[in-house]
Amino acid sequence: MIWEVLGAVLFGLGLSWAAARLLPHRLPSHRTVFTAGPLGSLFGAYLTHMALGPGHVLATLAGALLVGAVLLSLLIRPTSRRLRQVMPS
Repeated sequence: MIWEVLGAVLFGLGLSWAAARLLPHRLPSHRTVFTAGPLGSLFGAYLTHMALGPGHVLATLAGALLVGAVLLSLLIRPTSRRLRQVMPS
């Protein structure tokens, strides 16, 4: 279980680093990104571990990676060109 937790936190930090490096203009502050990534991965590891049970370390880490990526994707803001005002007709 300890390896799943450590792996999930490392995956979350890696995802956060990659997101902050690739999309700095579309994400909120680094503090938010580097908090949400590991927390999302920990939640994903917990969720997968509870669903599958013990003994599925790789599947648990895959679940941690997926949920962490989904949570970070929810932080992405739209670009400025998509924020057009709709004029009433």
